[in-house]
Amino acid sequence: MAVRTRLKQLAPADEEVLRLVGAHLGMLASRDLKARCADALAHDGEAWAARKRELTPLSSSRWAGAITKASHDQWALSRRCQLAHIQSLEAGISTIRHRLSLPLREKGGRRAPGGYRSKQEWHAKARRLHVLEDRLERARTDRDAGVVHVVRGGKHLARTRHHLAAAQLTETGWRQRWEAERWFLQADGESGKRYGNETVRVSPEGEVSIKLPAPLKELANAPHGRYILACQVHFPHRGQEWADRAEANRAVAYRIHHDVERGRWYLTASWQIPVSRTIPMATALADGVIGVDMNADHLAAWRLDTHGNPVGDPRRFFYDLSGTAQHRDAQVRHALTGLLHWARACGVTAIAVEDLDFTADKTREKHGRKRRFRQLISGMPTSQLRARLTSMADHTGIAIIAVDPAYTSRWGAQHWQKPLTSKIRKTTRHDAAAVAIGRRAQGYPIRRRTAPPPHDQSDRAGHRTVQARPGIPGREGTRPRIPGPRTRSVGPGRGTNAGDQNAQHRSGHSAEHESWQQDSLPLSL
Repeated sequence: MAVRTRLKQLAPADEEVLRLVGAHLGMLASRDLKARCADALAHDGEAWAARKRELTPLSSSRWAGAITKASHDQWALSRRCQLAHIQSLEAGISTIRHRLSLPLREKGGRRAPGGYRSKQEWHAKARRLHVLEDRLERARTDRDAGVVHVVRGGKHLARTRHHLAAAQLTETGWRQRWEAERWFLQADGESGKRYGNETVRVSPEGEVSIKLPAPLKELANAPHGRYILACQVHFPHRGQEWADRAEANRAVAYRIHHDVERGRWYLTASWQIPVSRTIPMATALADGVIGVDMNADHLAAWRLDTHGNPVGDPRRFFYDLSGTAQHRDAQVRHALTGLLHWARACGVTAIAVEDLDFTADKTREKHGRKRRFRQLISGMPTSQLRARLTSMADHTGIAIIAVDPAYTSRWGAQHWQKPLTSKIRKTTRHDAAAVAIGRRAQGYPIRRRTAPPPHDQSDRAGHRTVQARPGIPGREGTRPRIPGPRTRSVGPGRGTNAGDQNAQHRSGHSAEHESWQQDSLPLSL
């Protein structure tokens, strides 16, 4: 959990102290990250302790611990990104090889793409195959040697230095952003310490104080080498929860960030939420479920009762994923907040979502020139939505059920879109998919329940329909073969009553004939 607030009404002396502390610790963080990358796979606990001992005289024990931990986390993140890059290259190479092996203009299917359209495209893709193979070889070599490529401050901002005119920046403006991004002003929390953090301390009343590094102790305005900022802070979002943790001396991590473009300082507080207990599936589905279909610009949701029937009208929660990362994150959070509030108003304790993963489907090698489709699936924040929804739902006590996404949109549109459409309600394909997702989470089949056949017109006994409960095996199996005619339209001399000539005319049928029946085949020649 992370909440952010603005440091308002900072004095010029406060800003100067923050700049000096951030620049000094940022220099130490750059050196430590370089040493961590140089250790590569040979890094161990002793090397970590040695790096911390070197940084302690230049800062403090807690600042050194925060810097070394941040360097270790950055190296681990780079390793994970490196592995994801290798997997992406392997997927692209496999797809190109498959398409090159097919004849030109060979049609593809849903599982795999077809051949290329022309000889020119085939030749271009053959050259690209060699380029990707070279990149894969270099990436594998770096991973085996433990080499990672990290840029403190961000690779995008570093490359912007060579395109200042296109970015509408001056060299001075770029330099200010670059230095601010490389500052280090973050401290991990400690349970049992005063207000949960000894390095960056924030009292429940909003007083912010910082433990100055050893070379900057002459700037302190409080005892024990601390500097107290002139401003008072409060957190509008979850402020009471943060205050309770601070008063109980529970761990709270803080980060101070400077936005050069706006000229503002921000303080971010973060803490860990304890893992919630897993509830049984039957308990989660006791009050029904809300099926949610994730799309590129909205969430389509529909409430289902305990029997898998849609209740009420569908709901849609829109979001706009254009703009900055902060804007996109706010849009996703706003849509999920509306979804959770609606679930609580309905009294539902479970939300069903698709377990989507487009990792292998984002490459242009698979979808070729379908640029709009690749942009569509790349723009869907599936992992971000799933992770944030899980985190937000855990705080509200709502369970999240991940279901298999196979054919939910197609079967939902096939079985539910038309029946749920009326003169006053237009059901979309996404709304029908939400119903399919909810029914799959409940264990019901996606197709609509059908009525059993009328008596005396078809099979009376043994006909299995989808109205059977989920626990009954073979509920959607084929109907059993029952000997005899399936209808009354049976010609004379056929069927089970072929030997009884009076079976078709019950009037005048004597009692002795009711217990006797002649075989349909002669016993002797």
